[in-house]
Amino acid sequence: MTHLSPDLDVRRARWRKSVRSGTNGNCVEVGTARAAIGVRDTKDDGRGHVLAFTRPAWSAFLDGCKAGEFDR
Repeated sequence: MTHLSPDLDVRRARWRKSVRSGTNGNCVEVGTARAAIGVRDTKDDGRGHVLAFTRPAWSAFLDGCKAGEFDR
């Protein structure tokens, strides 16, 4: 994570896996940091890529999910 805005730094995030995740290895973790939210593949365990969002952007995404904006 080089050249990352301090607002999106998730290196020290506390990660958690969804309670809806199974044991098939296709899981996503969400990590909370001081000013950012990170999303990563559980299999990468911190070695892979992380998508980082500001808290307002993450909140807007969750609101859209709840409103059905991404339903097929």
